[in-house]
Amino acid sequence: MTETEIWTKWESQIVNGVFPLRRFLGRSNHSVVFLTECRAQNLPNAAIKIIPADPALAEGQLSRWRSAATLSHPHLIRLLDSGRCKLGGHPFLYVVTEYAEQNLAQIIPHRALTADEVRELLGPTLDVLGYLHGRNLVQGQLKPPNFLVVNDQLKLSSDGIRAFREPAASVARPSLYEAPEAKSGGIDAAGDVWSLGVTLIEAMTQHPPSNDKQLDIALLPVTFPAALADKVWRCLSRDPGDRPTLADLRNQVGPTPDAPAVPAAPPATATATEATPMAPATAATAVPAAATVPAAATAAPAPKPRTVAPAPAKAREPNAPAASRWTASVPAWLTPPVLARAVAAGLLGVILLWIGIRAFRSHPASPPPAAILPVPQSPAPVAQSPTTPPSTPSAVLHEELPAVSRSARASVRGQIKVVVRVTVDRAGSVIAENLEARGSSRYFARAATEAAKRWKFAPADNQSPREWLLQFEFSRDGTTAHAAPRSKP
Repeated sequence: MTETEIWTKWESQIVNGVFPLRRFLGRSNHSVVFLTECRAQNLPNAAIKIIPADPALAEGQLSRWRSAATLSHPHLIRLLDSGRCKLGGHPFLYVVTEYAEQNLAQIIPHRALTADEVRELLGPTLDVLGYLHGRNLVQGQLKPPNFLVVNDQLKLSSDGIRAFREPAASVARPSLYEAPEAKSGGIDAAGDVWSLGVTLIEAMTQHPPSNDKQLDIALLPVTFPAALADKVWRCLSRDPGDRPTLADLRNQVGPTPDAPAVPAAPPATATATEATPMAPATAATAVPAAATVPAAATAAPAPKPRTVAPAPAKAREPNAPAASRWTASVPAWLTPPVLARAVAAGLLGVILLWIGIRAFRSHPASPPPAAILPVPQSPAPVAQSPTTPPSTPSAVLHEELPAVSRSARASVRGQIKVVVRVTVDRAGSVIAENLEARGSSRYFARAATEAAKRWKFAPADNQSPREWLLQFEFSRDGTTAHAAPRSKP
């Protein structure tokens, strides 16, 4: 029997008669996470992390969780409840938090973050750390699984927060993300800076940092500012006094250019990290056989929007990755050059319409001159689906391609395919849309979904709604789209 099968046996149990273990999400070397609900907060989806109750550390851990629950910051995961429980005859501690849809650890294996994405990630991260450090607290567990996305907003895990220089109350083994000084005691603000540096280098190179500064910097994107690269690498100075401060890092970040959101990893079971009940974890458990516990993770981050809220606010299935954004980039179609062309095209259309009306009034008995009538454009041939018949050339009246930024396209390796199922009314307008295949990127999945809403189809003779499958393909060279009618099952 696998460990996953062991933990799934706990599903359907109810912790203290309040929190049902609805689905196993994941594990780490000292914790396990399940999907649950929090009726007290009216949340249908929440995450519950369960860890072994070490008699010497339990009360201290519960006290830290209670203190963390009083903190309030838009980029900090909310702690909803905590306490003691028994499962399988073993004593455990549990903490209930917001449910996160994605985390940075799910992104890195598929691609490195771009320089712009790192800047977008740094903004809210530095805000959270400044908030904590101003209260003599450390986040304590900065690592990719603990950079989470909740409703498309970047949040850091909060169940590892503790006071300056207070040792971590955990049986977890030390890791690369922990500052060297943590071995001899607790850490302060400089310890969080070390962990942030390790995470940033890993996010940009897809590899943990080495001991070779030149090698690490050489692996960074060529577009990454040299001054910021040097500051990031200095985060790994073994002397805490040599590491940059949050203010140093913030000064180097500067204004954030238009950048894409960090694409989501392929749909995978959401999990929570050692630091949060929603981040994937990898290490082996260090608990007794029947009590070995996993930590789960899900979520990855998203900065504040500049013009619109960066995250899809739609309700999602618990394990459906949201189209989150690390950045709140301005839509490509709103950028000055494109906007100018759109305005010019609109004015030209108005002029042509006015000329056409004048011509029609001048010659009521004859059709308007051919030069004035727009030439009907046949839509591009629609890709045929193996399970559905191809659409007729006149079925699609308007195709809308997703608006993505250059930096987003530049980050694509190979091709990303997203399929959106749309429901079309009798008039030919899209009245509903659902992701059938979200590909490996939540950013592009969101862009495709937004574009799908604006497609227009030929009117139908009957009242019944129709369904179409729209396939969008993203590559560095551009975006293509194909449509095929969906057969009724």
